[in-house]
Amino acid sequence: MFTRTGAMVAICAVVLVAAGAVANYPELLMIGLAGFIALVVAATWMLWRPRITAVREIRPQRVSEGSPARAVLTLTNTGPRRSPPLVVTETIAGKSTSVPLRSLAAGTSYETTYPLPTTRRGRYSISGLTIGHSDPLRLLHIGRKAGSQSVLYVHPKVHDVAPVPIGGPRDAEGSTSARSPLGGMAFHSLRDYSPGDDWRLIDWKSTARTGTLVVRHNVVPDEPRHLIVLDTGASEGFEDAVRVAASLCVAASRAGFPIDLRVTHAPNESASTEIQALDTLASVRSSAEDPGLSALPEIVHDALAVNEGSALAVITGRATPDDLDLLASLRQHFLTVSLIQIGQSPVSAPPGVIAADATSSERFAAIWNQLVPR
Repeated sequence: MFTRTGAMVAICAVVLVAAGAVANYPELLMIGLAGFIALVVAATWMLWRPRITAVREIRPQRVSEGSPARAVLTLTNTGPRRSPPLVVTETIAGKSTSVPLRSLAAGTSYETTYPLPTTRRGRYSISGLTIGHSDPLRLLHIGRKAGSQSVLYVHPKVHDVAPVPIGGPRDAEGSTSARSPLGGMAFHSLRDYSPGDDWRLIDWKSTARTGTLVVRHNVVPDEPRHLIVLDTGASEGFEDAVRVAASLCVAASRAGFPIDLRVTHAPNESASTEIQALDTLASVRSSAEDPGLSALPEIVHDALAVNEGSALAVITGRATPDDLDLLASLRQHFLTVSLIQIGQSPVSAPPGVIAADATSSERFAAIWNQLVPR
C-alpha cells in the first residue's frame, strides 16, 4: 500500500503528466514520468519479501496498576538474504505502537523490549504483530501478521488490610473434610500406614486390633470461607470499590482462608483463588443494567449450597433501604456480615452488621484496619 509520501508522489505524477500533455510542456512530462518510474522501482523492490519469524512474550503477564510490564520481541531472519529494516506494529488498548527494527543478516535473531501501558486495570488482549517493510524511498509499505495473541492482566491496586472478621478466634481443632490439607493438628480419620509416614502418628491400639499398621490422618481444619460480593451496578466510586474487593480477597487468601468472590452481574460465577479473583476484578465493569444487590439471595443460595461457615462482605456504593433489609435477613446464615460503602452519603448499617464507610479505597484501608483487629 502507498505511504503518505508515496500517495503524494502518485498524485503529483498524474497531475504533472496531465498538465504537461495539455500544455505541451515536456519538462512537466519528464518530472511526472520520473515519479511513475520511482513508483515502479518501489513496487519491484517490494517483491522481495523478507522471511521473518516473530515471538513475543509479556513479562510479567500479570501486574498491578502502575507496575511496569514489558513486551519482549524476538525476530529471526529465516530467509537466505539480509532483511531490510522493519517496523513492527501492534495495537494495545486501542492504541497502535510502532517499533522500528534494524536489518537482520540471514539466520540471525534480534531481541528488543518495549513498555506496555499499565496505568489502568483491565484485561488487555494484544493481537498478533504486524511486521512491515518499505522501499528505500518510503513510497510503499507492506505488512503481514505474525506471532500469536497475548493477554496482559493489569490487576487493581491492593491495600494492606485485615481479612474479613469471622466472629471469633481460629479453631485449631475445627471441622475437617477429606479435602482438608495435610499437616495440621486436627484428627480426621485413621488410615493404613504408607512408607514415609511419621511413626509417631501410628495408632497402636488400632494396629494391634487389625494386625496392620494404622496411622492418624491429621489435617489442617477447614477454615471459614470468605464470601466477598462486589456490587457491579454501583457507579459512584466504582474503581475504589474494585480495589477494596481485591484487597479483601488478597488479605483472606494470604491469611489462609478460602475465598469465594462473586460479582452481581454474574452471580453464579465464582473465583476461588487469589489469581482468579484478581483476574476477574481486572476486567469487571459497572453497568446501569446490573441487578445490583438484588442478586444477593441468588449468590447466597448458590454459595451456601456448597460451603458452610462463611463470612460475608458486601462492597457497594450507597446502599438502599431494601439492600439493608436484605442484609439483615441474611445475617443468620453467616458467621459475620460486613457492609462496605464506597462513596458519599452512606446509610447506616442494620444491627449486627459490621459497617465501614469511606470515600476512597485508601480511606477504607485506614478505617478498616482500625475497625478490624488482625
